[in-house]
Amino acid sequence: MSSPVEARKIEQLIAAVERLGNAKFIRNGAAYDSTKAADHLRLKLREAGDRVESAEDFIRLCGSRSSVSGRPYEIVFDDGRRVTSEAFLRSKLKELQSSYDH
Repeated sequence: MSSPVEARKIEQLIAAVERLGNAKFIRNGAAYDSTKAADHLRLKLREAGDRVESAEDFIRLCGSRSSVSGRPYEIVFDDGRRVTSEAFLRSKLKELQSSYDH
């Protein structure tokens, strides 16, 4: 089970996905909106249970690729820019870490 601090970081990462508005989340070739993407991440987090002890575990086990196909999740922004969800979440985690370090 993750510590309260790690659980808060994980929820903040999911919230960052949820706030992306018009971005599309590509999972196994299908596009989903930010609300559906956040719901899916919460489901995967519940299913992962005790294997997720940190925000890093969450990114690795839940937020980066399909457990069904192994294909990476991607985010496509309004301007057409594409990033993997792993890169997006790691960038957000870095921002969060600096706020926790102060």
